[in-house]
Amino acid sequence: MLLLDEPTRGIDVGTKAEIYRLIRQLAAQGTTVIAVSSELPELIGLSDRILIMHEGRISGEMPAEGADEEVLLSYCYGRSG
Repeated sequence: MLLLDEPTRGIDVGTKAEIYRLIRQLAAQGTTVIAVSSELPELIGLSDRILIMHEGRISGEMPAEGADEEVLLSYCYGRSG
């Protein structure tokens, strides 16, 4: 299991692409990857499933494929999608 907290914060675009490649490679090899990020496009691009927490509880969940940023943001603020 790999737990990542803001894995690309403050990193240049080229290095971000390499980090994304490594994360995808590890996941393809069977490693469970849990990523915490404030960048929704990053989460959508890296994830199979996205869970949003608000005030210590899961406020929403959706598959990353076809994820809607507006709905994800509503979960961030404790509103239902």
